[in-house]
Amino acid sequence: MPRVTGSSGEGVQAVVLALRILERLAEEGRPMGVTALAAALGTTKSRIWRYLQTLVQQGYIVQLPDTERYQLGARLVKFGRAVGESLDIVSASYHAIRELRDSLGHSAVITQIEPDGVRVLTTVPGRSTIEIGVKQGSLMEFHSSAQGKIALAFGSETLRAAVLSRRLERRTPDTIVSPSSLRKEIERVRRDGWAIAPNEIVTGLNALAAPVFDAAGSLVGALAIVDSVQFITATPTAEQIERTVEAARQVSAALGYLLD
Repeated sequence: MPRVTGSSGEGVQAVVLALRILERLAEEGRPMGVTALAAALGTTKSRIWRYLQTLVQQGYIVQLPDTERYQLGARLVKFGRAVGESLDIVSASYHAIRELRDSLGHSAVITQIEPDGVRVLTTVPGRSTIEIGVKQGSLMEFHSSAQGKIALAFGSETLRAAVLSRRLERRTPDTIVSPSSLRKEIERVRRDGWAIAPNEIVTGLNALAAPVFDAAGSLVGALAIVDSVQFITATPTAEQIERTVEAARQVSAALGYLLD
């Protein structure tokens, strides 16, 4: 392994620049040239070129022969996959859901997507003297739960098509059972970035959910707050929406998802 020479400050700066190059290539999502990278990172083309050659030699990036631009290499992808596999949504959400519960007082829940619905992985009870929430291990339907709507809005087209093609069970008078109405709801959730299901799975209960993504940008679950419709109404407060969406973003970041 080559030795790092020069002062410790120079060594740290070299590592930082190398990491910034990798992050910029990941954020761009397409091959970049030396000039574009230098402009984006505020340094010279000659300096960027030297770092790129080292990263290519080590297999972290590759240079495309036809355009001479650079993109992430197989070695870095392998590392990213290993990191993703070492993390799980429950561990990644530990602090975020507790901070969310503490700030709003409602029960906080993490769910993952399964073929037949969304599974409750972990819950943090609310601050109310009367406990309102969902049981750990419960499997909720896609169409009648806020977390399920997140799965339909941000998950695969195959999942959406399968759910919309089958009979939707009416759990309460307010459950959405019309495919056309559910499509409109899915579009709204995708546009707004959050979902609710007031009185749809159980009369008197509501949840506000936001999506959680992994390092590859795939939807892996949802983070939600759960409480009586008295406290999470059909039109949630701006604070409830903001804090829930931000908590989900924190969990996504902990899983390696690159935020905009």
